[in-house]
Amino acid sequence: MRPEKRSQQPLSDDSPPGAAHGRAEQFSNLTTITVVVGLVVFLYLVKDILLPFAVAAIAAFVTTPLVDWLAARTRVPRWVYGLAVLFAIMGLGALLGLLGAPPLLRELQRIAGNLQGTVTGFLQVLLGNRAFNLMGRQVDATALGAMIAHEAQSWMARNGRILELGAIGVAGFFGGILTLVLLGYFLLDAHRIGRGLAWLIPPRYRVFTTRVGRDLEPVLRRYFIGVGLVVLYASTAAYIGLGLVLKIQHAVFLALITGLLELIPFVGPAASAVIAGLVAVQQASSGWSIIAYCIYATALRISIDQFFGPLVLGRAAYVPPVLVIFCFLAGGLLFGIVGVMLSVPAALSIRILLGVIYQEPDAGSK
Repeated sequence: MRPEKRSQQPLSDDSPPGAAHGRAEQFSNLTTITVVVGLVVFLYLVKDILLPFAVAAIAAFVTTPLVDWLAARTRVPRWVYGLAVLFAIMGLGALLGLLGAPPLLRELQRIAGNLQGTVTGFLQVLLGNRAFNLMGRQVDATALGAMIAHEAQSWMARNGRILELGAIGVAGFFGGILTLVLLGYFLLDAHRIGRGLAWLIPPRYRVFTTRVGRDLEPVLRRYFIGVGLVVLYASTAAYIGLGLVLKIQHAVFLALITGLLELIPFVGPAASAVIAGLVAVQQASSGWSIIAYCIYATALRISIDQFFGPLVLGRAAYVPPVLVIFCFLAGGLLFGIVGVMLSVPAALSIRILLGVIYQEPDAGSK
């Protein structure tokens, strides 16, 4: 007798209908949350090496549309324009270095050679010739300047301080080279990197993520370009005010410092005003010169904060000042300089994400 064939029936599943899909969805959500949390923790642990990657990624993000547009219009291979943009950025950086490095070194040498005189001159402008009680001791601007200069010299004389400063300089040099290398890689392989990042997103979320990215991309690009234009405007206006109007020496260096420090809101502008103020006090011929500098500094801040900044950043990239302060403090506390750079873009990303979820894309900017 032939053995009777048994029909191969699938094993019965006692789970209710849809339970397998529910378990898969729960697993997918759990996996996504785990990956996101793990990524944040990993970035926190390696935050000290993120700066070159962040700078290169921002520069590539801003310039990639230009490279794509030129390649599409001229039918020239894309890598040609990618290298052209890279060399243009390198040339701009070299030009800024040539303009800013010699005045910076001369100014630092002059201040280091007469630190007490520089500090005392600034304090005399603030305090005048009055003496006041400091912890039971009568001091004036001269005595206070001597105390500050002595503490600064004592700090520099401690073991390892010079080596620390030298190590920072070497790290900054190699960090700049690494940034250029990463920028070239990002420019040449931007689309492949983008596809790789998209592949990391679970398939069921890719359509939603594409929609969020489509709304977020122009906002972030306008923000980064706007910040760059603010830096350029601040440098140009500072040179006109300091160099052409007030006739202050080393105006090019001070203008570059003023522009670059605009990248750090609140603290940066205050620091640039103090640096330029110290130089202005040293070169002031009368009290009117100091008053003229104060008028210049006030006019510069009003023009940036009330007119040029809102104009180039626009309504879509607007973030309330209180939220900006919180973002910068939290980002700086967690991730240092990189956190300061990316804190506002992170806030914009969250706003766009919630706008898509709530189907109210413009609610966050009202």
